[in-house]
Amino acid sequence: MASAPGFWSTDGQSKTLKELSFLKEKKDEWNKLGGLYQEIVTLGELLREEEDMDLNKEMETKLLLLERKIGKLEIESLLRGKNDHANAIISIHPGAGGTDSCDWAEILLRMYLGWTEKKGYQRRLVEYIAGEEAGIKTATVVVEGRFAYGHLKGEVGIHRLVRISPFDSAHRRHTSFAAVDVIPEVEDVEVEIKESDLKIDTFRAGGPGGQHVNVTDSAVRITYLPKGIIVQCQDQRSQHKNKATAMRILKARLHNLYELEREKESKRRHGEKARIEWGNQVRSYVLHPYTLVKDHQTGVEKGDVEKVFKGEIDEFVTASLRRLAKY
Repeated sequence: MASAPGFWSTDGQSKTLKELSFLKEKKDEWNKLGGLYQEIVTLGELLREEEDMDLNKEMETKLLLLERKIGKLEIESLLRGKNDHANAIISIHPGAGGTDSCDWAEILLRMYLGWTEKKGYQRRLVEYIAGEEAGIKTATVVVEGRFAYGHLKGEVGIHRLVRISPFDSAHRRHTSFAAVDVIPEVEDVEVEIKESDLKIDTFRAGGPGGQHVNVTDSAVRITYLPKGIIVQCQDQRSQHKNKATAMRILKARLHNLYELEREKESKRRHGEKARIEWGNQVRSYVLHPYTLVKDHQTGVEKGDVEKVFKGEIDEFVTASLRRLAKY
């Protein structure tokens, strides 16, 4: 019990309480679902005895609500990976293609920010480096909330855009690429990092989120020399807070890197397929000569590209979860 002597002095008790709270929430959801089902059964019995327009409308409303709730629980049942419950760290980088690719990377950034807002997740744009003419050179977003990583893990890979370039005076069609990486922020991760392996630089923050902090060298860049990994954070006014966040992200990236290396070796030995990686082409977004978004891994297509760019990507996310659950 939480009131027992010494409970709070034991490592991991806070995590246990969070898990218990989540399980209680799930139990309550199932109880409410059962109650809703019984209401529908009762309405069905009444309608068999007497046709009533008001009861019909009520039945339709409750059936739609039941369908939505069951759909949500079905999706959560697919989120059973080891780190699916964790926060997610999204990084976006433009590929070859100059200004067009930088602009495309920023469109993807807005798409994911729109999706996180619709899902009710907290998000922090911790790194933002603007492109020379437009768009971004890189951006990193920390998405905080249960199952953030589970929902977003299928987005890892190459995203391709085909459109008439707004930066081409001849109005030619261009193909742009951007790479999306998503890793889990695992709690209490144990990664040994020597101080001598770090190069830490401070600089003035700029871009979105930096307008209130760019009068001092509050932004922090950490380079992990053995692997050449560079992490930046600039969203806080405090240099110490930015450094702490950058270290969290660095530990998460190193942990993910070591996990991938172990998984690759294990899969190689057993002849199995490794998890999705950077080289995979995830999705194509075509604006010319027709409009279509196609997911190459699941076959899901949507014609309303503008809605997708505003963050309506649940169909792709759900299809990806079903695909990954088969492995």
